[in-house]
Amino acid sequence: MRALPFDDPGTADHRSPGRFLWWLARGQWHTLALGMLFGVIWMSSQAVLPALIGRAIDRGVADRDSSALLMWTGLLFVVGLVQAVSGIVRHRFAVTNWLTTAYRTVQLVTRQSVRLGGSLPRQVSTGEVVAIGTSDLSHLGQVMDVSARFAGAVVSFVLVAVILLQTSTTLGLVVLLGVPTLVLLIGPLLSPLQRRSTHQRHLMGELSNTATDIVSGLRVLRGIGGEQVFHARYARESQATRRAGVQVARLQSLLDALQVLLPGVFVVVVVWLGARYAVAGRISPGELVAFYGYAAFLMIPLRTATEYANKLIRGLVSARRVCRVLALEPESGPPAQAAPSPPPGSDLVDERSGLRVPAGQLVAVVSEQPDESAALADRIGLCDAGHDPGVRLGGVPLVALARDEVRRRVVVSHTGSVLFSGRLGERLDVTGRGEVERALLTASAQDVLDALPERLDTLVAERGRSFSGGQRQRLVLARALALDPEVLVLVEPTSAVDAHTEARIAQRLRPHRAGRTTVVTSSSPLVLAAVDQVAFLVAGRVVATGTHAELLERLPDYRRVVTREVAPAEVVR
Repeated sequence: MRALPFDDPGTADHRSPGRFLWWLARGQWHTLALGMLFGVIWMSSQAVLPALIGRAIDRGVADRDSSALLMWTGLLFVVGLVQAVSGIVRHRFAVTNWLTTAYRTVQLVTRQSVRLGGSLPRQVSTGEVVAIGTSDLSHLGQVMDVSARFAGAVVSFVLVAVILLQTSTTLGLVVLLGVPTLVLLIGPLLSPLQRRSTHQRHLMGELSNTATDIVSGLRVLRGIGGEQVFHARYARESQATRRAGVQVARLQSLLDALQVLLPGVFVVVVVWLGARYAVAGRISPGELVAFYGYAAFLMIPLRTATEYANKLIRGLVSARRVCRVLALEPESGPPAQAAPSPPPGSDLVDERSGLRVPAGQLVAVVSEQPDESAALADRIGLCDAGHDPGVRLGGVPLVALARDEVRRRVVVSHTGSVLFSGRLGERLDVTGRGEVERALLTASAQDVLDALPERLDTLVAERGRSFSGGQRQRLVLARALALDPEVLVLVEPTSAVDAHTEARIAQRLRPHRAGRTTVVTSSSPLVLAAVDQVAFLVAGRVVATGTHAELLERLPDYRRVVTREVAPAEVVR
């Protein structure tokens, strides 16, 4: 069996949904071919059973030949055993094919998400990506799963038609022409089903995106009393998705009904013709029993063929969504030829804002508008859409460096950063350097660790939901500190902790980052008093620099921002 996940999922052909499915099939053709082989053996074994039963009746029962009856009975046992074994092996390969497709797709989308970085949510909704990891994986895997049974259905249909043609030309032609006709009768439903399924998938993605926004901003919504507004919005989108689902279900139910009705009618016709031939003496009693067995068996390949068409449509809809994500390009690509690396310990400069951070210093950025300082942080880490060439490290524009070098040397940690599920120690020590304990101490998060019975071996819930907001923020800070990059940008790292904890973090941050460049966006006096230099940002530009005490003394606007004073013009008499 194949080891999953893959070391390298490969480069997908995402020019169209059909090409993507074919690329997935080619990537696992060994297991897919073996699954089809055992699918053919499994279904062919079922196809010949009626013929063996008919021979046993004619040669053994009707002729009163005990040895012949014993021989045909033994042959039935052998074929039944082959059917059972091949069915088990076919199922194993079907599961392997399903898992291979799912893992390869997940790895492709994850790799693309990492490649796009901060530009991903600006180009595609979160719900679209979530839908790929939930429903779309299953639909893509089911296409590979049903392929083995479809191959068996085609071969077994041909086998039954040949046997019937040898017994009765009329019955053989009825089967040979009737089965494709029944499949074609279902064809007109497939195109509308694909359109409706595509529309429903789009609405489900939008609904997932809305739900994600509501959950992530629930505290803010409660604070401003916006629960009812977003509840009404979610209810409207939910009803639209429900109506689209009903439209899909109507066609799907009609397709499912036809999958039972049409083969049932076909069985009745074949049995009726066989019975008339038996009464007329044109076929033997054993052949009549065999004909009834063939008619009942043919429902299996018929239903498998329609199931294959149905799942192929769902797979194409899902593949279209995956192709859409894989076709996205970063808003600013890597340089054609990377510039020479600046030496370690280089100054950091942002020409747009005028921010200059000397190498090895801890600098705080204060702004009356937090969005401005957050935008500055994104610009420094090349996390924004523009990739400003004015951000320089040692005089070299960051956009001119290789992206892996930028990500290694410059790290931005936002307040919205989350913890992935898994073992806590592995989620904090991303690089494996073993700096977690020291980072936890600086982030004042040792009490969080002490409260966990398994400490670093504790499993983190999805998005770190098992921790409070303050605990999560301190663990995220510890993760950033454990990376120990040359340049670390922290966006409001203490906004969710109490004053005592904030004071401890502020006192420990400077010695922890000694010799490394650190930029902190914050308006907390406890943090500002512990940094080397403060840069005051107004309308996106640095208007003053100095120590916290110096700026408090000479800049009223700065004092108003950090002490929350009310300006005289704002006082209501």
